[in-house]
Amino acid sequence: MYKTIAQTHFPKLKFLTRGKVRDLYTVKDYLLLVATDRISAFDVIMPNPIPGKGAILNKMSLFWFQKMEDIIGNHIVSADAADFPAECEPYAEVLQGRSMLVRKATPLPVECIVRGYLAGSGWQEYRRDQSVSGIQLPGDLKESCRLPQPVFTPTTKAPEGEHDAPITRSEMEDLISPEITEQVIQKSLAIYERAAAIALKAGIIIADTKMEFGLIGDQLILIDELLTPDSSRFWPADDYEEGRPQKSFDKQFLRDYLLSIAWNQKPPAPELPPDIIEKTRSKYEEAFSRLVK
Repeated sequence: MYKTIAQTHFPKLKFLTRGKVRDLYTVKDYLLLVATDRISAFDVIMPNPIPGKGAILNKMSLFWFQKMEDIIGNHIVSADAADFPAECEPYAEVLQGRSMLVRKATPLPVECIVRGYLAGSGWQEYRRDQSVSGIQLPGDLKESCRLPQPVFTPTTKAPEGEHDAPITRSEMEDLISPEITEQVIQKSLAIYERAAAIALKAGIIIADTKMEFGLIGDQLILIDELLTPDSSRFWPADDYEEGRPQKSFDKQFLRDYLLSIAWNQKPPAPELPPDIIEKTRSKYEEAFSRLVK
């Protein structure tokens, strides 16, 4: 069982920044990404960590990065703390199992989302406009239905505490060029389709997922995390039924709880009850145990 880590403090390392989940340090020519047990919902960090969550995210990302290496490379140098530079050694106990030493890349300024099913903000937009991110869809679709084919729906990367906003392909091309946009879309769809097939064999539907890409020179690579319960909707396949919300193995459970208490989705976030923390943890654990044998 992993020790609960809400925040790291490594005085001998050069601290870079703290994201919603990961703490970043610079180590020689690399970055050190440490997955803490923080959890966010509606782009706001909750006051209570989810025990062991960071280790689950780290291991699941490693699993998926490896599965996709022939589609696209990634930023990982090592995930074994024993291989990290010597200055990391005093913190090896915390780092082992929840960190990655990675190559430095320039992140693309877009969130890359692939949807195979109509849910969440995509469903809300569809109900309003019969489209998602400017992509016109058939007019008779139901909530949670499988789309005729997966669609790529990018968003902006909003500052912490603000919500990402959908953008069109044309707007994405203006941000990062038509050539890189085309690469990102093709790679994203290929990753989603392979992951969806793997997950379905484990009894999980991947309804949608968010990926991050970066550039090292002119080489496009995957960065950050990949296909985790933080960045994806995982549904139990044996309970799936279109036309309604689905049970999940991701943080939709937490979002549903927060909606039920009418929180205004602005900081500060409310304290989470112990049973909500435990149920959230168990859903992440279930997704991991099903997918990563």
